[in-house]
Amino acid sequence: MNWHEIHAAVWRASSHGLRAVKHLDPVRFEDLLGVDSQVAKLKQNTERFMRGQPCNHVLLWGSRGTGKSSLVKAMLNEYAPRGLRVIEVDRDDLVALPDIVDQVRELSLRFVIYCDDLSFEDGERGYRHLKSVLEGSIEMPPGNVRIVATSNRRHLLPEYHHDNAAGKVVDGELHLGDALEEKISLADRFGLCLSFYPINQEQYLAMIDRLFPEVRDREKLHLLARRFAVEKGGRSGRTARQFYLQHSGEF
Repeated sequence: MNWHEIHAAVWRASSHGLRAVKHLDPVRFEDLLGVDSQVAKLKQNTERFMRGQPCNHVLLWGSRGTGKSSLVKAMLNEYAPRGLRVIEVDRDDLVALPDIVDQVRELSLRFVIYCDDLSFEDGERGYRHLKSVLEGSIEMPPGNVRIVATSNRRHLLPEYHHDNAAGKVVDGELHLGDALEEKISLADRFGLCLSFYPINQEQYLAMIDRLFPEVRDREKLHLLARRFAVEKGGRSGRTARQFYLQHSGEF
């Protein structure tokens, strides 16, 4: 893999190797609306990473369609000219993480291991491989590798009411049960956690206006956009984009 020419790759378990990504999504930070705070914090952390300063692994969590994955793509487009590279690894292939990290840990470039839509069900053990990369084992974790994950779950693992049953109060302090401690401990290894919430109607229509800058009949445009959001079951950046793909060129 010629990382000086390739900016991103995906891990393919079938061939036990990396496949170069040649057609990247061109999204930029300035294309993303309603996530200014998240963009600023991600940029600050990434700047530290690029300079070789202490920085955190990142978890982007929250509602679907709110820009989590787009933020990672924009990060790559922003920092690739400065030596940032992204390797996408599917949740089911996390067992290969140590091998992937071994391939890049001695390189001069900076690598983000990207796990999209990351979550685990009861009984799955793939997250143990993730833990070792997040904090190391007998070997220190590499300074040129960071994990960036997106998820709809704050703690990545399912949480049930009975998980709290083992908790108890000792001398006025809450002590969580072992099961809940185990579930929270994984997310705690991500030092930077950015939350994403559903957008309101004003933010949604601002996205629509951004996508349709030449349309004069804003009232009609907004009416159709609101109806589309109702049919989709919610407002989000993804919904706005899908509305654009369906109605672009009609006005």
